[in-house]
Amino acid sequence: MNSYLALVLETVNFAAEKHRNQRRKDPEQTPYINHPIGVARILSHEGGITDIEVLQAALLHDTVEDTDTSPAELEAMFGPVVARIVQEVTDDKSLPKQERKRLQVEHAPHCSQQAKLVKLADKLYNLRDLNRCMPTGWTAERVQEYFVWASQVVKGLKGTNQALEEKLEELFRQRGIQL
Repeated sequence: MNSYLALVLETVNFAAEKHRNQRRKDPEQTPYINHPIGVARILSHEGGITDIEVLQAALLHDTVEDTDTSPAELEAMFGPVVARIVQEVTDDKSLPKQERKRLQVEHAPHCSQQAKLVKLADKLYNLRDLNRCMPTGWTAERVQEYFVWASQVVKGLKGTNQALEEKLEELFRQRGIQL
């Protein structure tokens, strides 16, 4: 078996195990693992990304934030580069939500190129998902506020991947948001 394929399968399996009891907030409560797989697919298929560590980080990007996974565990399993990328895109859940959102905007321009790629694909996936259906308990106003906030994060990621940025700009344009 191709060693890259084996690495990707090991990473998908790890993420699936960690997210096994989690669901998305959409009305269908789709399995959470669909999200990191979708983020990795966006990077690969739409962004043209072949860097295995970036693809692994995309698959693992919510494990530290949303499961019992530690950065040390990721480093032991997947190496220091993957662990660093995941850490760069991980919010500190001990902080209030508004502070976490503010820090994402503030930190975006200072992330590594690899972390910026994961962030772009993550935002693209989430915004498409919001266009597809409104999460349970959300209002149209909250969805629009999320788009506005996401546009502020994406501004700090500009110059990272033209293909992904163009897709995001189109989503923002449809909502009347200028980058």
